[in-house]
Amino acid sequence: MKIAISSEGKELNDRMDSRFGRAKGFIIYDTETESTDYIDNKQNLESAQGAGIQSAKTVIDSGANALITGNVGPKAFATLNSAGIDIYLFKEGSVMDSINAFKNGIIPKTSNPNVEGHW
Repeated sequence: MKIAISSEGKELNDRMDSRFGRAKGFIIYDTETESTDYIDNKQNLESAQGAGIQSAKTVIDSGANALITGNVGPKAFATLNSAGIDIYLFKEGSVMDSINAFKNGIIPKTSNPNVEGHW
């Protein structure tokens, strides 16, 4: 399974980015091989609008089956949900902390966005 995690950096020990649409990037973690890839999200950092939808497309195109992020708005949520990507909310810690919480079943799947658009 591949998990996309919103991240402030390229490494597993970097902090999670609490934003989704305007996250600095996404670490794609493969739970079977424990390998990682990094996708820069620079194009959406200063986007006037549509950052959530564009970031959702980036995650979908990465082949991820799940997303761990701090916050997700309604348009990004709908886009990810329609692609069958499960969304998990994790607020504090490193990317590795979020992966461990996911593996241990500590963070539940969310069924709704947790912020309004343009957060």
